Amino acid sequence: MSRSGINSTVYHGEVCLGDAEVFPTNNHAFPFPSNEIRISHLSPPSERCPPLSILQTISPFSVRCKVQAKSVTEESLLRRLYLSCFQEYKSAVVVVGKEELHLVAMPSKVEKVPCFWCCAVQAGLYASCLGMLNLRCLAIVFDLDETLIVANTMKSFEDRIEALSRRIDVEDDPVRVSGMSAELKRYIEDKDLLKQYIENDAVSDNGKLVGVQNEEVPGLPGSQERIVRPVIRLQERNIVLTRINPEIRDTSVFVRLRPAWEDLRSYLNAKGRKRFEVYVCTMAERDYALEMWRLLDPEAYLIGSRQLLDRVVCVKSGSRKSLQHVFQDAVCHPKMAMVIDDRLQVWDDKDQPRVHVVPAFTPYYAPQAEMANTVPVLCVARNVACNVRGGFFKEFDESLLRKIFELCYENDILDLPYAPDVSDYLMSEDTNVVPNSNKDVPISESMNGSEAERRLSPPVHLGDEQQMQHQAQTSLSSLDDELSVNRASANNRSCLDSETGQMTLLPSSLFIGVLQEIGRRCDCKVEFRSVIGSSKDLHFSVEVLFSTEKIGIGMGRTRKEAQLQAAENALRNLASDYLLRLYFVSISFGNAGNYVSFIAPNSGSTNRESDNSSLGTENGFLRDIINPVPDEPSRKDDLVGASTSEQMAQSNDSGGFSSVLSSIRELCLEGQNIVFRDQAPASVTLNKGEHYFQVELAGQILGKGVGLSREEAKLQAAEEALRTLKATHSSQRQISNSLRFSARGNLVF
Repeated sequence: MSRSGINSTVYHGEVCLGDAEVFPTNNHAFPFPSNEIRISHLSPPSERCPPLSILQTISPFSVRCKVQAKSVTEESLLRRLYLSCFQEYKSAVVVVGKEELHLVAMPSKVEKVPCFWCCAVQAGLYASCLGMLNLRCLAIVFDLDETLIVANTMKSFEDRIEALSRRIDVEDDPVRVSGMSAELKRYIEDKDLLKQYIENDAVSDNGKLVGVQNEEVPGLPGSQERIVRPVIRLQERNIVLTRINPEIRDTSVFVRLRPAWEDLRSYLNAKGRKRFEVYVCTMAERDYALEMWRLLDPEAYLIGSRQLLDRVVCVKSGSRKSLQHVFQDAVCHPKMAMVIDDRLQVWDDKDQPRVHVVPAFTPYYAPQAEMANTVPVLCVARNVACNVRGGFFKEFDESLLRKIFELCYENDILDLPYAPDVSDYLMSEDTNVVPNSNKDVPISESMNGSEAERRLSPPVHLGDEQQMQHQAQTSLSSLDDELSVNRASANNRSCLDSETGQMTLLPSSLFIGVLQEIGRRCDCKVEFRSVIGSSKDLHFSVEVLFSTEKIGIGMGRTRKEAQLQAAENALRNLASDYLLRLYFVSISFGNAGNYVSFIAPNSGSTNRESDNSSLGTENGFLRDIINPVPDEPSRKDDLVGASTSEQMAQSNDSGGFSSVLSSIRELCLEGQNIVFRDQAPASVTLNKGEHYFQVELAGQILGKGVGLSREEAKLQAAEEALRTLKATHSSQRQISNSLRFSARGNLVF
């Protein structure tokens, strides 16, 4: 580190602690106004997480500067601050605008004075995530309609019954008529129950009369209003009838709760041990959403009454959901959160890797589908949440914390370890598969947000808008933007062997990074696509695609594990089957600015049938050019192949031409033909008695020659073509040397 630091004075409030030098990192501007480091407060002490581990998790590679105290005494205030932070896992916080700059006490191998790293993070985020990481707790965000519940009013029931009746009237297939009739019957039965509830505050359930129970709604913060709702709960049937506005019977709602909700609910907060902080993000109207959540969590077991307004987030219908909006008050970082939703595309692209997509809840269309599988849908979601939490904190404890404890003040910032992300352990479902074997869900089974907003009475739009699931986009480029560049830099640095210069493939990201680099050089999109499997062990399966061709597949208990295995297998397939054989090299020559494209010679391992096509980029690779056909052959001896080249060499008086032509043939693939043209283009002006020749391969001009005889012009063109081919192969070797695989699977740069 350069010793030309910026002199600054450190204050805690108005108390001067001493002087220090500030060394900005990575060309960051000096972060402290007026050369004064004014500490506003100390962060809460951590039970088990040193501050740097928290900051690296929620704001990776955000070290703005390093701060080193000038010579101090044992009893100096700055030293006391340093020891307090170091021993109690606290940081000293400087607030600058909407950011917090955390001074993290670092051990030093050399310096004998207090040393700090200064990391930037969004104001308030550190304190929120500190508590979660100490408790080994993540966040989970639920959608409501058709994910956890299906709710209907009298109006929506009537609309659905009318729509189904019209479909039955025009349907000729007796099997489909039978299915729709059974569905219609279920709608009519539930509508009759809702009608009884509206008119009598009681329903007849299998001959037993069940009356309402008045349930008091916990008061919201700042509200003095006492709300008591008449509710009927048919526990064995997962049915609840409620009234959004207790004074208006037309706001009565018939709600079906998704089976196995209690299993998932119990896992999230088992015996007082909070495993997940719970949030709701829905497109429904707020009063409706609050009541639906109260039915799911009547004892405020998951979300306390004081937290409801902040944790039940309502998004305008038609807008996209985002974790940034859910956590707008810096209560959690998106990389520490997972989502349970029946639709993927309603979420921002950057959040989609953190969404576990469940099949839509369809109790009317397919009432038996929910329990048809060995493991109910919400039990699968529970197991997925368990795996995500286990994977996240396993890496946090066994990798991140261990490496953080090894860092010192003198370390480079790129020595910081990779921080876990929920998306590493969560695989979004492949949404080409329609849930519950339902390929033609005729109508949405639950109210939409706009209906509840209009006091649950106007008609509901019945478009065929319910598409059960959507294509999961698992390309690596959709990972968190703030991590992509820094994370790759850190990984590359940490695994470089200084003696051999080899880059050992590490499990965290290099396999994937290598594939991306190959794709970039081939101008081809590398895509990771999930594959739906029926494994009871919840294995994730991932395919690697180059353009449209599958080149590798992997399986694992986590998304990260499956993705890593798929990337490794793809690299091995590339190394063995393709030998990284196809490169595109552009070489500029001549005043005309033409470009010639060539392909590296094949090792002989590829299928010859695939080599018979013209130049293209199918599957991300350039194919060999075999037997190109010239556009305008002017003479029989213009086309020089494996046989005609011998005749031309024999007919030429110059032994030099024969040697040049032989060298050209050695640099071309077997079956490739060299074309000699003696027709000068309009742009070339010849003097009297001069002859012109040009050499072509695959329609590209390799060389040109002008001479007083045909032989002289041919020789000149051939010599230039030979120089062009040699330059091409030299460039290919440089590319091959810059990216090659050893037999041990190591990547050498």
